[in-house]
Amino acid sequence: MRRLHRRGMHSLRVKLTAANVALLALGVVAATAFSLMTMRHYLLDQADSELTKTRASLSGSGLTLRKIDSLSVLGFVRDRLMPERSGELPTPDSVFAAVGRDGAAVAVFGVAPTDAQTGLARAVEDPAALARDPEPHDVTVHGAAYRATAIRLSDGTYILLATSTDAVHKAMVKALKLDLAVGSLLLALLACLTLFSVRRRMRPLEDMVETSSAIAEGDLTRRVPSRHDPTQEVEQLRLALNSMLQQVETAYRTRERSAAQLRRFVADASHELRTPLSAIRGYLQLYDRGMLRDPAERRRAWDRMNGEVDRMGRLVDELLVLARLDQRPELRLRDVDVSRLVRDAAQDLRAQQPDRPVTVDAAGAVLVQADESGLRQVLGNLLANVRTHTPADVPVRLAVEHAEGAVRLSVRDEGPGLAAEDAARVFDRFFRAGGGAGSGLGLAIVQGVVDAHGGEVDVRTAPGEGLTVTVRLPGRAAEWG
Repeated sequence: MRRLHRRGMHSLRVKLTAANVALLALGVVAATAFSLMTMRHYLLDQADSELTKTRASLSGSGLTLRKIDSLSVLGFVRDRLMPERSGELPTPDSVFAAVGRDGAAVAVFGVAPTDAQTGLARAVEDPAALARDPEPHDVTVHGAAYRATAIRLSDGTYILLATSTDAVHKAMVKALKLDLAVGSLLLALLACLTLFSVRRRMRPLEDMVETSSAIAEGDLTRRVPSRHDPTQEVEQLRLALNSMLQQVETAYRTRERSAAQLRRFVADASHELRTPLSAIRGYLQLYDRGMLRDPAERRRAWDRMNGEVDRMGRLVDELLVLARLDQRPELRLRDVDVSRLVRDAAQDLRAQQPDRPVTVDAAGAVLVQADESGLRQVLGNLLANVRTHTPADVPVRLAVEHAEGAVRLSVRDEGPGLAAEDAARVFDRFFRAGGGAGSGLGLAIVQGVVDAHGGEVDVRTAPGEGLTVTVRLPGRAAEWG
């Protein structure tokens, strides 16, 4: 209850409980009203039936008031309908009164009219109309409710018969109290059961609130747990929320990883560019101070500066390529014969390193939908990686084949290979295994181009077992012999 007080009366649990209690209260009120009306109708119908039977008996006898007064058989009537004056009650259960033509009560059996008889005569304003109506009417005698009917005797006298309905009202009051007591008990029981049931059903929503709060505090791994016997709507909401949280976590992790990569990329690019700039600045300072007097030294300095400028230019070009790949550019796709590109790349490698054994397994034409310049760059970077990190006499094998609806391109050398920790980082930007030569961007560009084509690239290597880079390209492929 303290939790409900803290949350206020606007919680869903309290609203559902109040709604159920209100509906049951309306049902109890409607059922009580119907039962009381039915009970009243039944009891009044019994009283009316007794009055109707008595009136029918007297009406069919053809008696006059004088005959009624003289007949000793009516001692029964005197005993049953006429109370003794000494023990007369203010509101007797039954009243028997004779009314003259003037509407006033007259003596019966030689006894003067009692207060109840006089009151009944006054309550019935038109005895004739009451006698003509087959149904008894409600009348009030000295503040007490009665059901009354009338009979017209042969001499024109009217006999009024009335039965008290006080017992009916008392029975209805008792029934009303009983219904209210039972209804209140049912309402209290329903309120407790509803609070318990709603609390159990709303535990998944509380879990969602706790999970959202934990995520807002930084715990992105939290998920809404599953409950036993969940409702369909709550379970759907839980699954949708968990799916959304998974996407939020993935997006956050991706953003953090991208930001970290960007910071590392900027730092590495700055470091890589600082080296040639420092070399160029050093040679310029030597020249400015007149320390390069020998023509051979000036030529060597000039060549070194040109070499550093070329290196810096290549690095900037590779950085621009990576930047364009990060922006997901639209590729100019067309049918490209991968076998022809492999053969061309092998011829270029033979021209650059005539002593290197090169094997090509690319018979026939293999077509894929791709950007030709991008694929040429992939092959060029892979072979440049071989030239840079393996001796000039190490064999190289290039192969193209179909594999499960895709085209697989592989470049394998028999060089020294890489350790497992270096192989895991081989596609990282500016990574150079063992601090070797090159910018460290070649394989990163390969992965970027392959990803842009919707393909995959992986490496297989081990120390002393060479390096194999495999590129898988999706899309339709056709081969001609």
